[in-house]
Amino acid sequence: MSRITNTTKHQTSIEAGAGVIILLAVLMALSGCSIKRMAVDRLGEAMAQGSSVYAKDDDPDLVGAALPFGLKTIEGLLEQSPQNRNLLLAASSGFVQYAYAFVQTEADFAEDADLARAIALRERAGRLHVRALGYGMRGLEVRQPGFTAGVRTDPSSTLAAFKKEDVPQLYWTAMALAAAISLNKTDASLSADLPLVAAFIHRALELDEGFNRGAIHDFLISYEGALPAAAGGSTERARKSLERAMQLSRNSRAAPLVAFAETVDVSNQDKAEFQKLLEQALQINPDSVPEERLANVIAQKRARWLLSRMDRLFLE
Repeated sequence: MSRITNTTKHQTSIEAGAGVIILLAVLMALSGCSIKRMAVDRLGEAMAQGSSVYAKDDDPDLVGAALPFGLKTIEGLLEQSPQNRNLLLAASSGFVQYAYAFVQTEADFAEDADLARAIALRERAGRLHVRALGYGMRGLEVRQPGFTAGVRTDPSSTLAAFKKEDVPQLYWTAMALAAAISLNKTDASLSADLPLVAAFIHRALELDEGFNRGAIHDFLISYEGALPAAAGGSTERARKSLERAMQLSRNSRAAPLVAFAETVDVSNQDKAEFQKLLEQALQINPDSVPEERLANVIAQKRARWLLSRMDRLFLE
């Protein structure tokens, strides 16, 4: 699960900028704890609902430079309101997306030229995903006290209590857990929770298949495609997830195509389909759906990189 290509496809709820700075200054001046908490909670709600300011951007470098400030702002607010579900969602989703799109992906790009740098970047990405996982589990615990213990002993009954409104937190926690396991392979405590990845994502799928224009199916492409058949993986199910992801997005997202090509076609050594899907991904107009602009730009950058490495990925 080292490649969770969907993690950058969806809108981040982090709101950075002058408005946040002003509000933080106001919070510092507030003397009453209850007033401060109320203000923080209102900001947390705004962050969780978010805007598409990042998602609509066409400059990944600009967004990548801005995100750390937003993430640290969220962590500062969580110090004031540690059980704020909106802030916990913003933290878990934000750290996952930043770690994948701007740290883990950079490691992949750097590996051929600088292996030491790639290793260091992956180690950093692993730590960021663990941080995201912590916020995700806290968010689920706030929603359902006793969740952390209950999901490990009786995941079915524990997850049955969640509703459609909980899908974002389930989804991003599954993302964080899968990535953390992949990048921290020697951590036995993380590996022991591998069954929870499928439990979280399948519960989210039951509750809201259309979440973020098919993002759950994006995850399943990589999950089903990466696992060997003996471990429960299935190329057929991954292909069905690809078809469904494209249907739900009305063929507006490049990420599902890139995920399938990179995960399934490379594994099956299907060079012709690999090239076909990546070229199809590059044909998508990033401006056709503004809310998917940044995700498409990032996915298309990866598609070009993969096409440039065909001689390394496929045996003649």
